[in-house]
Amino acid sequence: MGKLKQAGLVCAGLLGGVLLSLQFSALADKEPRAGLPVEELRTFAEVFNAIKKGYVEPVDDKKLITHAISGMLSNLDPHSTYLDADAFKDLQVGTQGEFGGIGIEVGMEDGLVKVVSPIEDTPADRAGVKPGDLIFKIDDTLVKGLTLSEAVKRMRGKPKSQIRLSILRKGEAKPLDFTLTREVIKVQSVKSKLVEDGYGYLRITSFQENTGAAVVKHLNDLMKPGPLKGLVLDLRNDPGGLLNSAVGVAAAFLPADALVTSTDGRAPDSKHEFNATPADYLRGTRDDYLKRLPPQARTVPMVVVVNGGSASASEIVAGALQDHKRAVVLGTTTFGKGSVQTVLPLPGNTAIKLTTARYFTPSGRSIQAKGIVPDIIAEESANGSSTQRLREANLDHHLENNTDTAKDGATPAKEEVVKPSSKAPLPAKPKSSPPKEEGDESVELPSRELASKNDYQLNQALNLLKGMQIMRSSR
Repeated sequence: MGKLKQAGLVCAGLLGGVLLSLQFSALADKEPRAGLPVEELRTFAEVFNAIKKGYVEPVDDKKLITHAISGMLSNLDPHSTYLDADAFKDLQVGTQGEFGGIGIEVGMEDGLVKVVSPIEDTPADRAGVKPGDLIFKIDDTLVKGLTLSEAVKRMRGKPKSQIRLSILRKGEAKPLDFTLTREVIKVQSVKSKLVEDGYGYLRITSFQENTGAAVVKHLNDLMKPGPLKGLVLDLRNDPGGLLNSAVGVAAAFLPADALVTSTDGRAPDSKHEFNATPADYLRGTRDDYLKRLPPQARTVPMVVVVNGGSASASEIVAGALQDHKRAVVLGTTTFGKGSVQTVLPLPGNTAIKLTTARYFTPSGRSIQAKGIVPDIIAEESANGSSTQRLREANLDHHLENNTDTAKDGATPAKEEVVKPSSKAPLPAKPKSSPPKEEGDESVELPSRELASKNDYQLNQALNLLKGMQIMRSSR
C-alpha cells in the first residue's frame, strides 16, 4: 500500500507539474489553475503500480510516464503530440527549412501513419509516395502501437541511409514497398517563374522562417523586367508552417494594417488578431523585409490556386486574400486545418505541441474541417477529375467546426461554387465532365515541372487573369 501511495504522489506531482507548465506558458497565470482530479489520479496510480508490479517484463518509470503523456495528447486531436528531445530538436530545425529524412508531411489515422503530402523534390516525392497513403511498416517495425513522434523519429535519420516503407494505398490490391535513401531535406519554400510575357508565377511549398523575405525577393525578380499584368500564387500541396510567415506573405499583397486572421481559444492570450503589421509578421527585431516590397505587389491582379493538400498557413493566406477581395481563389476545396498549435517546452529539452485555438478568416469564417471553398472550382485535369485526398475531416479525433454560423455572426462559406467578386466580369467556369471512377489510369496528374504548360489548373488561372486584363483594358 505504501508503494501505491508513493506512486500516486509521484504521478500527481508529475501531472501537476505538466499542468503548471501549461498554465505558465499558455495561460500566463491569467486564470487560476484548476484542481487536480483526485479520483482519476488514484485510478491512474493503481494502473501505474499494477504495470510496475505485474507486467511480464520490467518497465522503466520514465517510459511509462512518457507513454501516458503521449496518450493524453494523441487522443485529443490529430495535431496535439508529445515531443521528446529528438522530436523537439527536429521541429526547431524543420521550421528553418533543413532536416534529415525522406520529405513527407504526416498525420495519424487508426494507429497508422497517413501521408498528408510529400514535400516537393524529396525522396518520397520522387519515389511516388502519394497523399492518403497509409504507412503500416517502417523497415521491420510495425507502425501500430507507435506514437506519431516515434514514427517520425524512425523515418528521419542520417543522409545516405536507407529506409523501407510498407504502404497501403486505396485502389491497390496489395501493399506497396518503397525503399528510399534519406537526404538532407533543404526545402526551398519559394519558387517563381515568368510563365508568359507579363504574367508571373509564384509557388510557396511551405511557410518557414525565411518565407516572407523570399517572397519579396522573388516578387522583385518577377517585376524587374517591368510591371506584371497578372500573378498566380500557387499554394497547392502546401501543408502550412509558421503562422507569422503566413501573416507576412498575406501582408505583402494586402493594405497596411489589414486584418489577416484571428484566433480564439479558452486561454485569454489565445484570443488575438493578426494584422498586416511588422509586430505580427516579424519575430524579434529582425529587419522588416516588406520595406523592400515592389509597390505593384499590392495592386497586381492575382489568382490563388489551391487544392486538398493546401493546409493550415496556406489556408490562412488564401482565406485572407479571398475575404479582402484581393485575389480570386481557384482550384478545389482545401484541407481544412483551422487550428493553432502552441509548442510548450518542458524539462529535459522536451515539449508538447498542444492545440490552443481555432483561427478565422478576416470575415470570421472558421475553416476547421471544412476548408476554403474556391471562388471558381477547377479540377486537377480537363476531364474534371482530382486526386483522392485525405482531409482534416477524415482524421480521427479531429476538432469539430463548432459553429454553423461563422464567428461574430459572419456568413460561413457555402459548399458550392461561388462567383468571384471583382470589378470586371470573369470568363465563365469551364464545363467539366463527371469524375472518373477511382483507379482510372487516364486521370491526369499535375506535372512536377515548375509552371508546366500541361498544368490544367495553372492554365485556367492564366486564362482568368487574361480575361480580367481584357475587361480592364476595354473600360
